[in-house]
Amino acid sequence: MIVFDLACSHHHRFEGWFGSSADFEDQRAQGLLTCPACGCAQIAKAPMAPAVPAKANARGLSVPDRLAQPMANTPMPPEFQKAFAALAKMQAEALKQSTWVGDKFVAETRKMHYGERDEAPIHGQASLAEAKALIEEGVPVAPLLFPVAPPDKLN
Repeated sequence: MIVFDLACSHHHRFEGWFGSSADFEDQRAQGLLTCPACGCAQIAKAPMAPAVPAKANARGLSVPDRLAQPMANTPMPPEFQKAFAALAKMQAEALKQSTWVGDKFVAETRKMHYGERDEAPIHGQASLAEAKALIEEGVPVAPLLFPVAPPDKLN
């Protein structure tokens, strides 16, 4: 996994985790990336500070707690990798029982909520604003933890 600092055209910054730089480009080209703050789909990589290790002669110097900050660009601890793998597996299993509805997700979810169609597990695409509107209406929705490619885009 690789972590990129991302920014939308409204200058909101956030992190994104991808399998590779090509995965980022593919998801961006397909419109699968949106800003979690405003829902904007114009996403670009933001400048990142490189992780520069301390010089060998400077190791062991203490840094005041108020200056120490966690680093997001260090290898993920094995227990986190294991937890993410378990979550990804659970999501994949749940999606086997779910139908991809793509950009019809909002409409289909509302139809189920208001009894206009039979309830069934579905997944698809919705903007942040659309998801908030559904929640405000009392329509139960939840984001997927990991990005899902539309079935027609899979190898």
